[in-house]
Amino acid sequence: MNDKEYKELSIKEFTKAAQRYEGNHAGVYEICKKDYPDILKELEKEEFNDLLDAGCGPAPMIELLSEKYPDKHYTGLDLTPAMIEQAKKKNIPNAVFVVGDCENFPFDDESFDAIICSMSFHHYPNPQDFFNSVKRCLKPGGRLILRDMTSDNKVLQWIVDNIEMPFAHLIGKGDYKMAKRSTVYECAQKAGLKVESFEIRKGMRLHSVIRKV
Repeated sequence: MNDKEYKELSIKEFTKAAQRYEGNHAGVYEICKKDYPDILKELEKEEFNDLLDAGCGPAPMIELLSEKYPDKHYTGLDLTPAMIEQAKKKNIPNAVFVVGDCENFPFDDESFDAIICSMSFHHYPNPQDFFNSVKRCLKPGGRLILRDMTSDNKVLQWIVDNIEMPFAHLIGKGDYKMAKRSTVYECAQKAGLKVESFEIRKGMRLHSVIRKV
């Protein structure tokens, strides 16, 4: 498949999932909720004012953040219009939601001092373009908090990329490749960003903080 076809699959998948994404029958998307506490804890470590959630879905993270930090400004970006529709229905104060591509942020330079991206990165056919957008749109000293599924096991990586994900495409999912340590470091370096930390936490969870220095 080409890049456009991967993205069209993602739009179809998440259009179907939009209304049940946060419900009691979310299925595989339940796993996304495991990221919320670690992202909140990471954000507590330093001040931020303008935050972008890249691949925000129906904005569960922005909803939590708005309750905890009601004086901040939030932007949610998602490729799927149905997800943005669900996010807007929440009427979250100080939040705007935009339909757009996380490989090409539709925002001005140096717009955000924090960007979060949770369980979205493995859908991007061109991860370098995402990192380039992060570099452009972060304020100096700003940070990206990246969460996804990962593993350093080469055999598992091969199985996921060559068996599991092609099967996922057959059933209508737009996953591209597993998020890998090498991809994060290489893309960050090429974009001119610094990887401050890269951890593989419980449940094969990638937790990385990447800084614009």
